[in-house]
Amino acid sequence: MGRARENMIEEKIASDLLKIKAVFLRPEEPFTWASGIKSPIYCDNRLTLSDVNVREDVENGLADTIRREYPEAEVLMGTSTAGIAHAAITATKLNLPMGYVRSGAKDHGRGNQIEGRLEKGQKVVVVEDLISTAGSCIEVVNVLREAGADVLGVVSIFTYGMQKGIDRLAEAKVKNVSLSNLDVLSEVAVKEGYITEAQQKGLIQFRNNPSDESWMKQ
Repeated sequence: MGRARENMIEEKIASDLLKIKAVFLRPEEPFTWASGIKSPIYCDNRLTLSDVNVREDVENGLADTIRREYPEAEVLMGTSTAGIAHAAITATKLNLPMGYVRSGAKDHGRGNQIEGRLEKGQKVVVVEDLISTAGSCIEVVNVLREAGADVLGVVSIFTYGMQKGIDRLAEAKVKNVSLSNLDVLSEVAVKEGYITEAQQKGLIQFRNNPSDESWMKQ
């Protein structure tokens, strides 16, 4: 029953993200990443904040996930900047304190990188919007660990499920639980008419090896 409910949430969030174009699929006219890699998918989960209904789905999903996966959580920490609002809303739902981690220490004032109160030994859950190669997320976890936090893991809205990200998280001993993922989203996208089954295969092929552009032939 529990896993069936999780599957329903994954599909609901995937449908929400597609509807508001927070996740935008354009295999016929690929996006170009800063690295030069061509991508059939673009993700901007900040858009979830602008849609009241989708925002409620996302924040309820994050809160439920924390209750289920990290019941001992004492503090939520958002990633800067996309995770901050989600951490704040979710912390309000859970009646927990929150803060956030800057991408670098401030060059003025107290020079903080962690904003908000954090005591050594506190059990922390990191709130992230998107997991791709997981580099920035792991940096946040490391900053918190260095400050003495007991980081239970991460909750995120969406993950591509890229092998590089999976390997990095495993190496850093970081647990991540996402509300939805590329596999589920691609199935929902076919079902709802956003892409064809051939384009879905190309999407998964891209995820498996982003540097191989043969997916564009699908």
